Amino acid sequence: MVPPTAVAPPALGTPEAPAVKEPVKDTILTPRFYTTDFDAMAAMDLRPNEAELEAICEEFRKDYNRHHFIRNDEFDGAADKLDPETRKVFVEFLEQSCTSEFSGFLLYKELSRRIKEKNPLLAECFAHMARDEARHAGFLNKAMGDFGLQLDLGFLTASKAYTYFKPAYIFYATYLSEKIGYWRYIAIFRHLEQNPDSKIFPIFNFFENWCQDENRHGDFFDALMKAQPKTVTGLQARLWCRFFLLAVFATMYVRDVARKEFYEALGLDARDYDKYVIAKTNETSARVFPVVLNVEHPKFYERLERLVTNNQALAEADQSAAPAPLKLLRKLPYWAANGLVMAKLFLTAPIRSEQFQPAVR
Repeated sequence: MVPPTAVAPPALGTPEAPAVKEPVKDTILTPRFYTTDFDAMAAMDLRPNEAELEAICEEFRKDYNRHHFIRNDEFDGAADKLDPETRKVFVEFLEQSCTSEFSGFLLYKELSRRIKEKNPLLAECFAHMARDEARHAGFLNKAMGDFGLQLDLGFLTASKAYTYFKPAYIFYATYLSEKIGYWRYIAIFRHLEQNPDSKIFPIFNFFENWCQDENRHGDFFDALMKAQPKTVTGLQARLWCRFFLLAVFATMYVRDVARKEFYEALGLDARDYDKYVIAKTNETSARVFPVVLNVEHPKFYERLERLVTNNQALAEADQSAAPAPLKLLRKLPYWAANGLVMAKLFLTAPIRSEQFQPAVR
């Protein structure tokens, strides 16, 4: 009998045996994991907008992208074509995107499980969205595997800190996350469609259909907020909508400018790209939010740029070899400056959504 030929196992850190990537340190700019008041969600009365929610759930049931996220031969060897710097910033993009999608999966899955008996329609909608987010996260993590790295999503589930948001805050944050995701993906897809030489990896071919999942999820939260009128009417709702719009836009702008090399690799200017996405998301939000931000105000982007500068100074202080107490002292003025800038942005007069309606499509 001829003995079997010994086959060496694939080397760790290759597409065949990806190494587990250590998660990045949590900061104000990294994706967060959320939890909420499940009993309050289960008790929600959907009757004020039940017909629209049922129609959206029917859309979810069709699962238009069931066969969309299937890798093809274009992925073979695509990672090897990237230069080291582009490879680094692209893997960072994949990691941030995967973590964000997985965060959505965990929240939606837990909601669907916890409210199933008391609020079956809402639970079913969340279950379908969890399906979509899991599909996205898995696809992104598989792409990371092409670079010899993958996230341990089970470890993330158990080890990452969870932020508690009451249901209304979940609605604002997730609505904006889904709608801003739509505009981000479709803007990149359309740009690369016109500039195919800048398509550095085949994952971008999937962005057109992908963004439709994001759009449907956003439409669901739009309908859910309309079923809970207090979330989008009255002074308190106006203040919270302003706060979440500002928080999401400022975080995205500072983060994207800090990793502008990724957008440069795609032939995009990070600032111009973000200005387009912010304008479109702000316009879209007027469909449900009672007020939106005045992003055309002459001071708006000037103040966001101050946040960028302060954030760079904070990062430099963190990276220095100074003792921890000295680092803290160095960072205090920049934290205070950021707080003042955010206060000025928040206090800028917003735009009532009725003024936006002619532009909303």
